[in-house]
Amino acid sequence: MQKSFLRETAGTLMRAVVVVLTIVISVISVNFILESESYIGDGICNVAVFPIEGVILPYNGLADFDLVTTPESFESFIASAEEQPGIEAMLIEVNSPGGTPVASERIAERIRQSELPIIGMIGDQGASGGYMIAAATDHLVASPMSDVGSIGVNMSYLEESEKNEEEGLTYVQLTTGKFKDTGTPNRPITDEERELLMSDLNIVNDRFIDMVSEYRELDREAVVALADGSTMPGTRALENKLIDTLGGREEVRDVIARKLEIANGDVVFCEYERNLLPF
Repeated sequence: MQKSFLRETAGTLMRAVVVVLTIVISVISVNFILESESYIGDGICNVAVFPIEGVILPYNGLADFDLVTTPESFESFIASAEEQPGIEAMLIEVNSPGGTPVASERIAERIRQSELPIIGMIGDQGASGGYMIAAATDHLVASPMSDVGSIGVNMSYLEESEKNEEEGLTYVQLTTGKFKDTGTPNRPITDEERELLMSDLNIVNDRFIDMVSEYRELDREAVVALADGSTMPGTRALENKLIDTLGGREEVRDVIARKLEIANGDVVFCEYERNLLPF
């Protein structure tokens, strides 16, 4: 009986040790992953790379998009880049059709606040909010075939009142203010509502134009002339001074080497790796 008690005690202690060791190992593993994610590169590279991919939204889960860039993800990355002694510059790789105005503005303004040299490179597309962010960089590179621009604001939607009528559906309007359900697809928009929405769109559009004018050091009227919502290939974007250089990574390397006053071979990119953790 005494042996049995000792055996049980030993077993309990062993299980407790195993549990403690498991917890310690788990904590160490999580800390290692977190530290790895906050540390950019391998200690050899000196140019942090961050992709602006997909739709630019204030937070994940706002809509059903496969690729989303949020201000929080960018701000966390650039803060790490600025604190890491070996990082001397940043490359922002843009492949985005745009997103919400405030989220795009927030990333663009954070770029402007950084003391690191930040180079932008547009891949297939840098449009609308994606271009707003790209324009904020110190030097902007794009392929001759890149889709660039789309300076403008969109609030269009599909109106379904006739479809509802055909299907025997009736929209019952119950609001505490005449503009409360403005933009509902279930009834035609009124002239007063259209005027209100267009007034709001023009406010956002004017801010967009001001930002591009400031970032690109262009006369405001020149930007107004380009702000028709259309995009253009990189070749025409260069002619209109919306970008600085035609090319890709090698041209970016040349620009960074000149800015840092180092040899081209000394420019080493720290490729971005998305978080390993599922949250």
